[in-house]
Amino acid sequence: MKNIAVIGAGTMGNGIAHVFAQNGFSVRLIDISQKALDKGLANISKNLDRMLAKGKTDQTLKSDTLENITLFTSIPEGVADTDLVVEAASENLKVKLDIFKELEQSCPTDTILATNTSSISITQIAAATQRPDKVIGMHFMNPVPIMQLVEIIRGYSTSDDTTQTVMNVSKELGKTPTQVNDYPGFVANRILMPMINEAIESLYHGVAGVSEIDTVMKLGMAHPMGPLQLADFIGLDVCLSILNVMYEGLKNPKYAPCPLLVNMVTAGKLGVKSGEGFYDYASSRKAEQVSERFLN
Repeated sequence: MKNIAVIGAGTMGNGIAHVFAQNGFSVRLIDISQKALDKGLANISKNLDRMLAKGKTDQTLKSDTLENITLFTSIPEGVADTDLVVEAASENLKVKLDIFKELEQSCPTDTILATNTSSISITQIAAATQRPDKVIGMHFMNPVPIMQLVEIIRGYSTSDDTTQTVMNVSKELGKTPTQVNDYPGFVANRILMPMINEAIESLYHGVAGVSEIDTVMKLGMAHPMGPLQLADFIGLDVCLSILNVMYEGLKNPKYAPCPLLVNMVTAGKLGVKSGEGFYDYASSRKAEQVSERFLN
């Protein structure tokens, strides 16, 4: 398994493409936007430069990694002759279903179709294809080049062979794959998002301010980031989407998004990517500094 396609050149997509290419896979990075592709490739190069400065790679490996990546704006063209496709588009069910319908038509019959979804049902996504046994969740953590975990999620019909293949490929990337079952939020976000939501509730009800809440969790619980800063880094719209998936899927009010989160997303305050969330990232390079502190 050497030919990999990654759908989506955003933060997660370019990170996934980076780790595959760095480990010798031939990667086709696909996005409908050439601008997004160029930005994604530039981000990979920048991350490699950061690794180079820290002595974690060398110039030859950087060059080889970049040479292993080819850019495409067409799914049919990009996924031809692929062994594995990893979809990393936005956390939106309709978008993912449309992509998987196109993948079903365009990919070889033995291609494994993986999704980087952090909460949406693998079984529901697999139903858009004629190969549900070859559909699986491959949930990388952000930032992908740094974080060790890959959550491997089996849908109702995912085969043992598909699961084992994806587990093995994850190990080839130097990751630690952990198998979980197909329920809303899986494990990572079923635990993380209620914590973030509770931090937002604490702010909403005036228990403490933003920096105070984050300081308590960083210093008291040894978290590398406070939950509100982490929410900004993830994207408040993504947090809201995941909470809605869990709330609708589990019918439990404890997963209901805080009204403050809903209002902030409605107002376009999405965190780092919009320049403002629980923190202000509009001035100088502050938004980038948040990411760099997390990567250290």
